[in-house]
Amino acid sequence: MRAAGPGRWAVLAALVVLAAVMVFPFLLVAVNAVKSPADYSSHGPLSLPAEIYLQGIVDFWNRVDFGEKLWNSFVISASVALLAVVLSVLNAYALGIGRVRGRLWILVLFLVGNTLPQEALAYPLYYLAKEVGLYDTRLSMVIVFTVIQAAFGTYLLSAVLGQFPKEILEAASMDGAGRFRALWQIVVPISRPTLSVLVIFFFIWTWNEFFLPLIFLISNETQTVPVALGVLQGEKYMDATMSSASALLGIVPAVAFFLIFQRTLTRGVTVGAVK
Repeated sequence: MRAAGPGRWAVLAALVVLAAVMVFPFLLVAVNAVKSPADYSSHGPLSLPAEIYLQGIVDFWNRVDFGEKLWNSFVISASVALLAVVLSVLNAYALGIGRVRGRLWILVLFLVGNTLPQEALAYPLYYLAKEVGLYDTRLSMVIVFTVIQAAFGTYLLSAVLGQFPKEILEAASMDGAGRFRALWQIVVPISRPTLSVLVIFFFIWTWNEFFLPLIFLISNETQTVPVALGVLQGEKYMDATMSSASALLGIVPAVAFFLIFQRTLTRGVTVGAVK
């Protein structure tokens, strides 16, 4: 077994430093979230807590009804992740395998739609939501973000399915499989690692969305976690420890979701790299 050279040790040291820099803000937030206001005022944000103080987390949870905000974020993010992947698969199957006319221009259209800033979409989407009665509803955010995420998913999957082995589809056609049967029984199972990666990304991206939900979800019953945190950060009754508690509660669900599906994400990226 060959010993590690100086170059490898340098890379390892750089990665350790980078990991420490990335983890430090999260640890700082976690430490201050379990610190009492008096302890924070006496010793500052960099000291360890004299005792574990959970009242700040409890007060914030009850004050904003955080369980409801978690449920709203989960419903919207999970719905968008699943619907966007299904829509992306259908679009990419037609563009990548079906080779519809004007395929290149359609992909350019999807790419442009995905790169448009949300500020440019805010007013027309707000007007449409008002007209159809979907303003201040979770369904409005599910529809909007499904379309936005599916634009990226279509562009990505079209390139993947464009390289799909034609021999497999021809053999399925000879066995009597129609287009939809070939899609759901052949294309989707083979592409499952890539689709699982998209589901994870779509969920986390939607969970972290702030700008459009801030405009569309104005009532307390429909707000998501980022909106609730953003609105309350400027309130006078939020002390430093409660602000840390709110930030910790907002970060933990997304981090937990990522850690739970980390193996799926790694497997999907590795399979995609090998292919």
